[in-house]
Amino acid sequence: MVGKRLGSPDPKRHLWVLGLIAPGCALLPSQLVLHTKLEVFWWIGPIIILIAIPVLDWVVGEDGTNPRDEDYELLSNDRYYRWCTYMFLPIQVVGLIIAACMWAGDDLSVLDKLGLAATLGFVSGIGINAAHELGHRVERLERWLSKMALAQSAYGHFFVEHNKGHHARVATPDDPASARMGESLWEFLPRSVIGGFRSAIRLEGERLRRKGHRWFSVHNHILQAWAMTVVLFGGLLAVYGWRVLPYLLLQAVIGAGLLETVNYVEHYGLLRRRRPNGGWARCSPADSWNSDRLVTNIFMFHLQRHSDHHANPGRRYQTLRTSEEAPQLPAGYATMILLAVFPPLWRAVMDPRLLAHYAGDVSRANIQPRKRERILAEYDEYPAAA
Repeated sequence: MVGKRLGSPDPKRHLWVLGLIAPGCALLPSQLVLHTKLEVFWWIGPIIILIAIPVLDWVVGEDGTNPRDEDYELLSNDRYYRWCTYMFLPIQVVGLIIAACMWAGDDLSVLDKLGLAATLGFVSGIGINAAHELGHRVERLERWLSKMALAQSAYGHFFVEHNKGHHARVATPDDPASARMGESLWEFLPRSVIGGFRSAIRLEGERLRRKGHRWFSVHNHILQAWAMTVVLFGGLLAVYGWRVLPYLLLQAVIGAGLLETVNYVEHYGLLRRRRPNGGWARCSPADSWNSDRLVTNIFMFHLQRHSDHHANPGRRYQTLRTSEEAPQLPAGYATMILLAVFPPLWRAVMDPRLLAHYAGDVSRANIQPRKRERILAEYDEYPAAA
């Protein structure tokens, strides 16, 4: 099998280092432009993520392999997989330093600098995914590395909100990061950004009070993560001057926007079951959209096996499985991000899949409240038609 070493139960073992191409995008533009004279390569990040990966997903297709249960401990304890995520951070930081040097100079046009900022923004967004993988771990080192990976996007509160908020409320109307049926991406983004921020502040405040600490404390996870952003951005401003600030902010906004768009894709319209006592049932693989496209999964450390991640958040990325119970996306995340930008196209593709997942019973979906009556009426005849 491709990438398999003697004695390894993972046929993709040596492919995981390809995930480092993502932060490497920040190192490529200057050399590509230098050798090809094509200034379009300042935009190499969006080109790879939005064009190359969807094409490769279509050509290569799905993975279809799952790790065996008896190999779980072996894979979990293999530190090679951890180093694939650890190495993301130094490459990410070096790329940002090089970009800041270019933003501060006069050699590039404003358009080229914007392209470089977009590339760094996509690196920043995928860096949040690396932070996501590290933030779920119990090891102290990996949790600190998670906060460091969030520094470039200035999205440090994600460390708290994702683990303590999103995972507890996922696929319910109470979760700001779970998109509702009929809700466009552009409606979802402000709700998720603002709601996630407020939730993180509240959750961390409650944790600190339980521990007997004040908000302004060295024990505050959010302040720790934000302090890393201040140090990173402050150091770059001190070295390269205020000219780099607009580009630092732009790449951070793009990175956070990419994360939230992926959030939109991952749980659109899905709703957990209610228990007889009125509480929400435990999250199952049926409550997250899944995609087993091999190329995107390699680049994003199996993030697309999202159903197993939410059902078993303690699993490391190399042990995540695809499940027949999980609803399946028609393409990889990179392609679905493009669809989400155009709400009518998104709904034309996703609403029928959502209805099929619930056997035509639209009332079982997580529906946008102000559109609920209209959507229920629109699909009232769906079961008979199906």
